[in-house]
Amino acid sequence: MPPRYALLYCRAGFEAECAAELAEQAAARGIPGRVIVVPRSGYAAFEPTTPADGTQLSRSLEFAPLVFARQLVFAGPALTGLTSGERVAALLARARELAPRYGGILLETPDTDEAKELLGLCEALKEPLLKAARDAGLLAARPGKALPRLHVFFVEAGTAWVGFSRADNSSPWFMGIPRLRVPGPAPSRSGAKLVEAFSAFMDKNELESRLKPGMKAVDLGAAPGGWSLQLAQRGLLVTAVDNASLHESVLATGLVEHLREDGFRFRPHRPVDWLVCDMVEQPRRIAALVGDWLAQGRAREAIFNLKLPMKRRFEELRACERILERALAHTTDDFTLRFRHLYHDREEVTGYLHRVARRGIAAAPPARRR
Repeated sequence: MPPRYALLYCRAGFEAECAAELAEQAAARGIPGRVIVVPRSGYAAFEPTTPADGTQLSRSLEFAPLVFARQLVFAGPALTGLTSGERVAALLARARELAPRYGGILLETPDTDEAKELLGLCEALKEPLLKAARDAGLLAARPGKALPRLHVFFVEAGTAWVGFSRADNSSPWFMGIPRLRVPGPAPSRSGAKLVEAFSAFMDKNELESRLKPGMKAVDLGAAPGGWSLQLAQRGLLVTAVDNASLHESVLATGLVEHLREDGFRFRPHRPVDWLVCDMVEQPRRIAALVGDWLAQGRAREAIFNLKLPMKRRFEELRACERILERALAHTTDDFTLRFRHLYHDREEVTGYLHRVARRGIAAAPPARRR
């Protein structure tokens, strides 16, 4: 049986944005269908109008461009009425319909307060399901990237979606939530956002080559200094711009210079490697500011947050994308622009903009306009 649904995990309250992205991608690939949105459920789904299009859906939808999704799973219809005595058999029967073999199994729930109690059920089912899958020949002895992962997504004790994800088109994390350690004493929780952003937008080799000790960075709206501290701990020389005070642990690094200036007016005397910005301001104003910095060559890369409005978040994000693209349209360089609603984000999304010079020696691998 081909998968009938594309299932996205997300932060509770962002189901409509997930659904909008799903519908947009599916339409671009010529796959008509309907979205399924349950407010504050922590997930959304897309069902093609024609069941046969489920195969095309699973082969063509891409996880990487999605902003609001934590995970992308291709699933059959939700199983309902599951009881303790038949859960394992019913889950394996659906798994066998979707794929002949799997490299691993994840038992998951939505990331909501209501679903937390289901994690105990997932833990209790884990070993029985693994054993039954091995005995049935559904689970490979050794995990491999070539094989899909089986996802069992419980939304209620008696209701579960069963589907699969591919290693090259999904999040590697359980429930799509990264398990990251924020190094050092943090003056605020915001530092975790920057650590997660580095992991979301760059792989290990890119991090090592593009965040080197001695590089220069500007942190706009720095106070109390969570982002500045993370940069300093990587050895970067940071200019922290904010009229408010920085935490003493940030200044104690000896790598952070604090300037009490307006983040919208400040410009460096010389270009820097990195611009980071977590100012609380209208998202279009932040987009225009970041676009100006990179269009004028004041920074090579930027990570920034857009504080989205409660309503029309998706439309506001697309408007900010257009502002940034217009700002860079007349440069002689290429750029990569990506957004992600990180686990540590709340009502904002985090953006990443990377400028790559066409002439001379590029500081990073070539990027494509998108």
